[in-house]
Amino acid sequence: MAQRDQLEVDVLFVGAGPASLAGAIRLGQLAKAAGRELEILVIEKAAEIGNHGLSGLVLDPKAIEELLPDWLELGAPVDAPVGRDELWFLTAGGKIKAPFTPPPLNNHGKYVASLQRLTKWMAAQAEELGIQVFGEFPGQELLWEGDRVVGVRTGDKGVDHAGNPKSNYEPGADLLAKIVVLGEGPRGTLAKQAIPRLNLDEGKEPQVYAAGVKELWQLPDERFATGSVIHTLGYPLPPETFGGGFMYGMKDNVLDIGHVTGLDYKNPTTDPHNELQRMKEHPEVRKLLEGGKMIRYGAKAIPEGGLFAMIRPYADGLMICGDSAGFLNGMRLKGVHLAMKSGMMAAETAWDALQAEKYDTAQLSAYEERFRNSWAYTELRGARNFHQGFEHGMWAGMFNAGLATFMGGRAFGVIDKLSSKPGYERMEKAGYQPKETPRAKIDNVLTFDKLTDVFNSGTVHEEDQPCHLKVADTNVCRDRCTVEYGNPCAYFCPAKVYEPMFTKDASGAVEGRLQINFTNCVHCKTCDIADPYQIITWVPPQGGEGPVYTGM
Repeated sequence: MAQRDQLEVDVLFVGAGPASLAGAIRLGQLAKAAGRELEILVIEKAAEIGNHGLSGLVLDPKAIEELLPDWLELGAPVDAPVGRDELWFLTAGGKIKAPFTPPPLNNHGKYVASLQRLTKWMAAQAEELGIQVFGEFPGQELLWEGDRVVGVRTGDKGVDHAGNPKSNYEPGADLLAKIVVLGEGPRGTLAKQAIPRLNLDEGKEPQVYAAGVKELWQLPDERFATGSVIHTLGYPLPPETFGGGFMYGMKDNVLDIGHVTGLDYKNPTTDPHNELQRMKEHPEVRKLLEGGKMIRYGAKAIPEGGLFAMIRPYADGLMICGDSAGFLNGMRLKGVHLAMKSGMMAAETAWDALQAEKYDTAQLSAYEERFRNSWAYTELRGARNFHQGFEHGMWAGMFNAGLATFMGGRAFGVIDKLSSKPGYERMEKAGYQPKETPRAKIDNVLTFDKLTDVFNSGTVHEEDQPCHLKVADTNVCRDRCTVEYGNPCAYFCPAKVYEPMFTKDASGAVEGRLQINFTNCVHCKTCDIADPYQIITWVPPQGGEGPVYTGM
């Protein structure tokens, strides 16, 4: 094996999403104001900044206005201010429009935008401050001195499927830093390494997630006005499953349509991709899409656990921000402004640590103190029991959310904290014979099969490389999962990565194998989260590969 290059920097941000980029910009601003030169590096696994950025984004400008007060004058690529805001309850054949928009979903003063375009623009703002922002650098593993994080090793390139170097082999680099800030998005690879080793989730509620599946549609006319925002509840989900839909009017007659399904569902045949296709079959939605063309697809996991599920976001040499740390308000369906604020608070903490030349847990604990004294904490405390309130179904959850809005976030008016359990533990098994969730009728005009949607995600992976979806024991899939759950990976993956190829012989024994089509992967992390045995680990593939979420 070739020797690894080493690069030393002051602060390393991993993942070029809104959290890391806001943090890098804030740190660059502080250094510039003090006349101090710092080596600040942001690394990103995608080939270009923004390629892996996906959100149903209605941007609350609170954080970006703090970071860059003249952000609009600087040309931040938002599509339009929100001009219409509605909530629909969908039945199987009709809709009930809410007579008013609930306060958490009031988007007056917000903007519809593309996260891909926004992060690409933020990267340019960072580079103007002298910050290095590099694509094609996936963080593969943390580097340690004892229990102190001292850097990140990036992934190798040019390794074949058996793990052997090819002629174009390039070993990943060791990036050493006084402080590493992880902003990898939900279920981050490096955060997943750090959390159990450092007990960062000790005393915390388990994080729960949802899967968001989204398409962009080019409409033939102005039937859905730019800046219009509609959220939906009800159909196609059964009342016991958390989730809902969204439709946002973007510029140039593009409709941003998506559906979110809680990954704490009971029925193992629940399929987030299928739920979006069924939503589009609804008469009220179908007529909005008629004559249009689907132009982009993607999927992403969403951390929904709220305040009590947020990990301790600091350790020796380490801070964690954005979705990786749980900075998302499920009640408002917003996380980008909180991600930015978390990155800014991490940057201010890093600046003080660099001034003091101290990078230990005691010094970096100021990050959490900043959070507790910020508007971000106040906002998240008000939504602290939102997702947990849906434990007993949609109606109980809506009732609880309504009370929480007026009772400072308390559950059912009096309870300060609701507990929860990991979503995968709610999946029913042990003789449970699920009724398969209704399936959309695929016509590849209005509704699409998973492979067609994957094609429209722009996803590309070289086939001759190690599979980046690590299944610890595929015998569990064959011998247990087939019987106990009916192989839910065939349903929950929105990219048809997992194909259980199992059959029963005459004696009833299960034979066959699990086919993993890793080249389909859209990097949503759903498998890592929803697998009932927790034996799937998602790691980054070769740098620069994966989806290309143009306009998403």
